[in-house]
Amino acid sequence: MSRTTTRIRTILPSSGRTALGATIAGGLLTGLSAAPERVGRLFRRRYPIVAVTGMTGVGKSHLADRLSRRASGNRVTEVGSAVMERRTRRSARLHGFRFLVVPGDNAATRLGALDEVFHDEPVDGVIHVVANGHATPRRTAGTTGTASATREEQLAVELEDWAITSHRIASMAVRRDRPVWLVIAVTKTDLYADELDAVVDYYSPGSGSPFGDKLDELRALAGGAKLSVDVLPVSSQGGDRTSAISAKQASAMVDALATRLAQLSGHV
Repeated sequence: MSRTTTRIRTILPSSGRTALGATIAGGLLTGLSAAPERVGRLFRRRYPIVAVTGMTGVGKSHLADRLSRRASGNRVTEVGSAVMERRTRRSARLHGFRFLVVPGDNAATRLGALDEVFHDEPVDGVIHVVANGHATPRRTAGTTGTASATREEQLAVELEDWAITSHRIASMAVRRDRPVWLVIAVTKTDLYADELDAVVDYYSPGSGSPFGDKLDELRALAGGAKLSVDVLPVSSQGGDRTSAISAKQASAMVDALATRLAQLSGHV
């Protein structure tokens, strides 16, 4: 007995075939056009952008070098960078961070860098570096040569610098649909290791200190749910004969900061 196979073929009108083809092509184009955006979001989650801010001479570049495991000289430079510096930290698990080190000098390049990290392409988090008044004194306008300043003067400059940066952070936070995180990195701890707890408290919200009051103002402006704040001591150096912080302790502090950054970014 022979079998007869009946093949059914649907023939669409020419207008239907055109519409179907346009739909398929449109879907493909939409998928292709969205692919770079999806890849960009994935890369951003794996390598979030972090602004490193703070006054000149506070140790931003040294800290970024330690976080990115990049070798840097121990020599203290007389002039801070006048341009944005970039560092990248990579891990074996294809995670990491892209650090943007904002110039500390109050110049046009610094203001432009602040606009870039807080407005043009808002960062995912901020490390604001402070030094308990022990920032390296530098001449203004990027000129070389020695400079001098008292600790009280440096604390005043540090507070003024933070006022500028905190307003930028607040402006960024209110525009975001997700929380922004901030880490206050209290650096150069080898210079005041015996009073570290009191210094960390000075830079903490609710401490009643001048810096703490400005942090409270920032949280009020940004909204408590929009901004998380951590305060961590760090030491970019340590281990020499005159240091009160050993090399092992300094490395542990930097590692603790890196671990907290990973937690805040959802990497762990």
